[in-house]
This record gives sequence, C-alpha cells and structure tokens, in this order.
Amino acid sequence: MDDGINATYITLDGHVEVSKYRYVYFFIIFTLYILIICSNSTIVYLIWIHKNLHEPMYIFIAALLVNSIVLSTAVYPKLLVDFLSEKQIISYSACLFQFYLFYAVGSSEFLLLSAMSYDRYVSICKPLQYPTIMRKNTVSIILFFAWLLPACHIAVPTILSAETKLCNFILKGIFCNNAIYRLQCVTSGVITIFGFVSLLDLAVLPMLFIIFTYTKILIITYKSCKEVRKKAAETCLPHLLVLISFSCLSVYDVTVARVESNFPKTARLIMMLQIILYHPLFNPIIYGLKMKEISKHLKRLLCQAKLM
Repeated sequence: MDDGINATYITLDGHVEVSKYRYVYFFIIFTLYILIICSNSTIVYLIWIHKNLHEPMYIFIAALLVNSIVLSTAVYPKLLVDFLSEKQIISYSACLFQFYLFYAVGSSEFLLLSAMSYDRYVSICKPLQYPTIMRKNTVSIILFFAWLLPACHIAVPTILSAETKLCNFILKGIFCNNAIYRLQCVTSGVITIFGFVSLLDLAVLPMLFIIFTYTKILIITYKSCKEVRKKAAETCLPHLLVLISFSCLSVYDVTVARVESNFPKTARLIMMLQIILYHPLFNPIIYGLKMKEISKHLKRLLCQAKLM
C-alpha cells in the first residue's frame, strides 16, 4: 500500500472470528437481508397498487421503506462478501460511496419523518384545510427535497474526504460510517464545520419540528373527543415508534461510533449490527400491523397466498 495516495484498500477490523463462524454469519445476515427486502417491498407494493392508499401519509411511508431497501443494499451485500472472504477489505473509493449512500439515505429519513408529522398535524388539527394543503404537487415537492437536500449535503464531506491524505488503513467497523474520519492524517476543519451544519439541518431541526408538531397534536387531541384521540393514536403511534428507534440509533452512530473507545470488539459489532438491522427490519412490521388500512390489505394478500 502506498501511504501517499487514497486509491488504496481499507481493512474492516470490526469483524469477530470470521474464519470460525463465517457460514453462520453469512446465513444469518443473508436471511435478514431477504426478510428486509421482501417485507419492505411488500408494503411498498400494497401502497402502489391500492388507490385508497394513494394518500400523503402512505406515500411518505412508502418512501421511508424504499429508503430502508436502499440503505440495506448499500451495506448487506458487502457484508456477505466479507464473511466469505479471507480478508475483510474495501477500496477507499468504494468505502466513500458506501459512506455517502448510508448518510444520504439515513438523513433523508429525518426529513421524511418530519413530513409525516406535518401531515398528521394538518390532518388532525386542520382537517378542513387538509385537501388544500396536502395536494399531490405538495407531496411531490416534499419528497423531492427530502431526497435532494441530504444528497447534496453529504456529497460535500464525501468529496472533501476523497481529496484527504490517509495515515491509517484500519477501520474499526464492519462498514464505512463516520469512523472514516479517523483514517485521515489531519482532521479537516471544513469537513468538521460542514458536518456540524449537516447535523443541524438534517437531524436537529427536523427533530425539533417533529417535537413541535406532535406537541400541538397532543394538545389538540387532549381537548377533543374520544374518537379524535383514537384516530390520532392509530396514525401517530407507528410514526413515533419509528422516530424513537431511528433517533436512538442515529445518536449512537453520530457520537459513540466516532469517538475512540475501549469497547470490546464483540460489543462494537453488536452495536453496529443494530444500526443497520432494527430500522429496516421493524419498519414494515410496525406499519404493516399498526396502520389499519395497510394491515387490512396485507391480511388479504396473505390469505390469497395461502389459497394458491
């Protein structure tokens, strides 16, 4: 390896006893990946084919699940290859590409969750104005910017990192996350500042907006009748569950994963797997079971599959 150039290979040092358990790891991750693809794709398919699900709330759910598929595909296939390989390595350019996809897609989830909270706010607090505010064009614009803004934000540190000299070629992880900054010889002030701005724009501000909208919903429903409270609980609870789980995992990734620690290798591996496992696996379960209309169509689909 030439220390003077970035077109080199990075060793992924987060794996634990791959040579001993490679086929066990491969089988488990492959099974989980198939489950993630099938479950998320099924809910997206149901939303796509049923016209009564062509509403803003369900369209945002479909977008969130598409994100889960893309995020998992950015990580899982490489993991599977690593389990069957003698050396767990990745080129720096491929590592940056994985980093870009992981954070561009992950950041857009905060924007989509904030769009969902706004949709629920308008639906519950301003029901008469809902058709006027949440039009098809409005939903399309929200989706466009929910994907475009993170893509542009994350592109900047990715491009800057591609031009930065490396002094370390061992990454303490199983995929390329923000730990790639520890590979660089000098921590770039521009990357640090832009990372802070991205964190503020793509996570903190959307989170504050979500807290604000759900607080307003809580106040309105508390003063309303039992039926309104029931409707609010049915539609808002799944979003809150997804938001809480995703926020906890994001906090871990942004803070703990970037700080050098003396965590045992096994503990670090378990935490890294949680980041890429819980959200894409449980989202379709939460929405498939908790959202009444989706659950109804899902039961019909399963019944049809049994009869075939």
